Amino acid sequence: MPQRKGLENHTGGSGFILLGFSDHSSLQGLCFTVFLVIYLMVLTGNSLIALITVVDSSLHSPMYFFLRNLSFLEICYTSVTLPKMLVGFLMEDGRISFLGCAAQLYFLVLLGSIECLLLAAMAYDRYMAICDPLHYTLIMTRGLCIRLVVGSWMAVIPVQVGQTYQVFTLPFCASHDLHHFFCDVPPLLELACADTFWNQVMLSTIILLFAIFPFALIVTSYIKIIRAILKMPSALSRHKAFSTCSSHLAVVTLFYGSATVVYLKQRSRDSIDTDKYLALFYTIVTPVLNPVIYSLRNKEVRIALKRLLQTPLGSQK
Repeated sequence: MPQRKGLENHTGGSGFILLGFSDHSSLQGLCFTVFLVIYLMVLTGNSLIALITVVDSSLHSPMYFFLRNLSFLEICYTSVTLPKMLVGFLMEDGRISFLGCAAQLYFLVLLGSIECLLLAAMAYDRYMAICDPLHYTLIMTRGLCIRLVVGSWMAVIPVQVGQTYQVFTLPFCASHDLHHFFCDVPPLLELACADTFWNQVMLSTIILLFAIFPFALIVTSYIKIIRAILKMPSALSRHKAFSTCSSHLAVVTLFYGSATVVYLKQRSRDSIDTDKYLALFYTIVTPVLNPVIYSLRNKEVRIALKRLLQTPLGSQK
């Protein structure tokens, strides 16, 4: 494919410009304050969830092991995008280096893919607990839980290295303006001055493997869970079973709902602003709501949190 006039060498270090929400220049100060508060809430809330699932022995179960890993992912996930956004609001400068953009893209897609797999593992854990409680402790061992988490990382790391390399070996055009608040695959491909067919194929394959397939497993698990719950004779048992699943379902709905719309629908110039606001949900809103959802909807977490806050410093075993 012939390259466009004005092509710049993609290794020249010129970098990119994250336009983000620069069209609201008069609100930069307000945006900085709001997103700073959100970032602090993400760090505090998810750190508390991770802490209580470690120090409280009543939460040493597979469900809370996965929740602890989810909280760690949420902290990392927001740390990939929010600090750069805050600097952009403060300095009114959206420039990001070529290597910085590559690193941001890699860690964003890496952590996002792992979160999809982790949410599927959490759904499987709930399926085993409700549909096969007699074999739950025999199957959902600590060793299996660790293998599921480590296996997710090992499966995703090489694939996302390949995708990042494939994107950043493309030649980019003279305009390096990214209509987004972070470096993502679709807006980067729009700046490429070459045929991106194989990039689109790889992106679609990754979405299938690390998003659609895990989501199908989650849906299948919850269909079987709902069937099992409806067969329970006791209303109290049904309520307890539903309550253990509701928090996870809420997080899945928020994360997958917004991400699916952004990545699976046809991207157009008219939808650029919409895509940016939807991206806020799965990169920022879900991480900040995750600890809120689990603390409000989960009685065990509320009790453990209350116990932690009431325990004198240093006396927690």
